[in-house]
Amino acid sequence: MADKEEAKISRALARIKNRILVFSGKGGVGKSTVAANLAVAISERGKRVGLLDVDIHGPNLAKMLGVEDKTLAISPEVIRPVEVNKNLKLVSMSFLLQSPDLPVIWRGPMKMKVIQQFLGDVDWGELDWLIIDSPPGTGDEPLSVAQLIPATGAIIVTTPQDVSVLDSRKAVVFAMKLNLKVIGIIENMSGMVCPHCGKRIDLFKVGGGEQAAWEFQVPFLGRIPIDPQIVISGDEGKPFAISQPDSEASRAFQEIVDRILNDSRQ
Repeated sequence: MADKEEAKISRALARIKNRILVFSGKGGVGKSTVAANLAVAISERGKRVGLLDVDIHGPNLAKMLGVEDKTLAISPEVIRPVEVNKNLKLVSMSFLLQSPDLPVIWRGPMKMKVIQQFLGDVDWGELDWLIIDSPPGTGDEPLSVAQLIPATGAIIVTTPQDVSVLDSRKAVVFAMKLNLKVIGIIENMSGMVCPHCGKRIDLFKVGGGEQAAWEFQVPFLGRIPIDPQIVISGDEGKPFAISQPDSEASRAFQEIVDRILNDSRQ
């Protein structure tokens, strides 16, 4: 990377206190839902938050946050992110697409370049937190972020069943090999309470994420149960962490946020 690009990214990162990469070993575990709600929950506590969607091929945070009709302000000198609320800014590939139906058919070097621009050319301003939503797996995007942003913490999202946990273990090893601090593992879709009988049902088993955390000696941040309202809230652009504050899932998520914020103060 050219010295000029390195200098721009260094200047931008100097204004950001904490950086978190949210990723997973496999798709379909609710990683983007966790990233979106984490950003909103932290911003609601008065922190200045930037949310960067580097899922180049499947950007969906704009819809989850109810700002899919907005656009980035782009000039020759700078890119200005979309404001979700007074404390939260978002940059996503979805803002650059003429239609939400258009696929992004890019190879690795082009994805690396756009991530560089999102980091160096975006006027994030002063941030307490930059939360980066990465696509599943251990490929170009998380690798690029790890190489471009030093001292990044990693949060790994998994579901409880063996297939997902197997891939989440690979994600932990990936983070360790790249010297990312593993902030912890979140076990998503961890059981649900039947709305008819009140009985707890472990649809995808339970405890796999916690077991993986114990084996790798990394923090276990908590479990988020399945709740149909999470799906509805995401489709409506109203993150469940604030739109459903009395739900079991929201309470569990707020406890996870507490642990993440407490870890940053140590």
